[in-house]
Order: sequence, then structure tokens, then C-alpha cells
Amino acid sequence: MEKSFYATGKRKSAVARTWLTPGNGEITINNRPVDDYFKLEQAKAILTEPLILTNTRDSFDVKIR
Repeated sequence: MEKSFYATGKRKSAVARTWLTPGNGEITINNRPVDDYFKLEQAKAILTEPLILTNTRDSFDVKIR
């Protein structure tokens, strides 16, 4: 069984549920690819920065709802 990680983030009335599973680096937000969800490169860079710094960008899939 693959190990997956789950976390919840909250701000005001918004809730973000995040799953991190072993994979090939695919990032989806609300069932949409990250490139469709975020149009600004800066927003995508902020999202992927922790994965790049830990050299795990292509090792995990990230699903955010």
C-alpha cells in the first residue's frame, strides 16, 4: 500500500484539503490541472516551491480540493 499524506488548511470560511501521494508530479486543484487553475507563473511557483526545494517535484502527486 502506498503511503499518502493528508492535510487541511483553513482561512476565514475557506477550507483546503490536500492529499500528497507518490506519483509523477501531477498537481490538480478542484479536478483541474494546475496550469488551468493558475494563470500567473508566480502563483504556480509559490505552490511548487516546497517540492522543488526538497527535490521531490517529480516524486509526488498533489490533489487539492
